[in-house]
Amino acid sequence: MLAQPYQLYVERRDASRNMARFYAMSIEQTLFGQACLIRRWGRIGAHGQTMQHSFDREDEAVQLFLDLLRQRRNRGYRPKGKPISSGSSAPEG
Repeated sequence: MLAQPYQLYVERRDASRNMARFYAMSIEQTLFGQACLIRRWGRIGAHGQTMQHSFDREDEAVQLFLDLLRQRRNRGYRPKGKPISSGSSAPEG
């Protein structure tokens, strides 16, 4: 049983580059009691791609969740509706 729910949805938009991307993650329990990190990403409005990672321990899934969140924030992804400040220079990706 998972200690708490983990869900994330962030977007990266840049109209000058015709960029509108999303990145979603959640940690869910499998039928066999494993923790499963499910990732989805792609262009906003499209189904996108999906990847799943299974772990025997919840803390391993949480660690990957936090690492991926840090990477997405460094690339300019923000919660839906939160614009990037004009002074930030996010790396391309």
